Amino acid sequence: MTLPSAPTPGSTLVYDRISANKRTTWLMMIGFVVILTALIGLAAYALGLGLGVMGFVGIALIVYALFSYWASSSIVLSISGAHEVTKEEEWEFVRRVENLSIGSGLPMPRTWVIEDSAPNAFATGRDPNHSHVVVTRGLLDKLEPIELEGVLAHELSHIGNYDIRVMTLAVVLAGLIALVSDFFLRWSFMGAGGRKSGKDKGGGGLGIIIIILAVVAAILAPIIAQAIKFAVSRQREYLADASGALLCRHPEALARALEKIALDPEPLEAANKATAHLYISNPLKEHQSFLNNLFSTHPPTEERIRLLRSM
Repeated sequence: MTLPSAPTPGSTLVYDRISANKRTTWLMMIGFVVILTALIGLAAYALGLGLGVMGFVGIALIVYALFSYWASSSIVLSISGAHEVTKEEEWEFVRRVENLSIGSGLPMPRTWVIEDSAPNAFATGRDPNHSHVVVTRGLLDKLEPIELEGVLAHELSHIGNYDIRVMTLAVVLAGLIALVSDFFLRWSFMGAGGRKSGKDKGGGGLGIIIIILAVVAAILAPIIAQAIKFAVSRQREYLADASGALLCRHPEALARALEKIALDPEPLEAANKATAHLYISNPLKEHQSFLNNLFSTHPPTEERIRLLRSM
């Protein structure tokens, strides 16, 4: 009787990544509910509404987190302005996705195009059975067919590794945290506490507490939002590059594609800071700065290209 062969280091890395991404998804959702429940509960307590309101807030946020899990990809596609295409409409694009899906053993994802001349791409969805591959018109126009295949193989690797679930969920959850903190900040400075102060002597103190909470929330919100995106980790791009290069069997094609995307001067108008981490390359080229590079969710393109060319 032959014993099953030991998994290769590469396959072990991928399976570990899939397991880690599944755990991260639930940790993100739980952390999101706990943080916002505590934040809103403290504000309610400062207003004299009692801590009982935290139960209602917690239930509402659990419902929202579950809704985000199911609907986040639809939200991302809508934000990006993508439209779905068929093989008859975009033969080269859809045929290559189909071939790579067969080669990787993944279900065929739905295919979408953003009508923007900046070359870029991303994948989204909650699992391989509910996945989407999105490319820009610029990517289809500016890359050679073999380079396009390298990019698509990279995106299919994100699907197979379950990166898409964490990456997409991060957009919706981080966005709501930022909206809630902004609401507190505006509410407090418009005098939510001041109106209370005319009714009792403690009102002024409560108003100060609300303002302090709002300022703290406004400071912490972008940090929390960025931490959620860092849960995805820069390492996901290195792994997707390696997996994609093996899938298309042409590391140089993906390296050339990354080079062209990075050197293209056009910013992607459909992208914003909430969705930028989804793309294969940072689309916010007009916002380059030291701090943006320091906190970027993408590793340096030069390093990615160097690693691909060393394969």
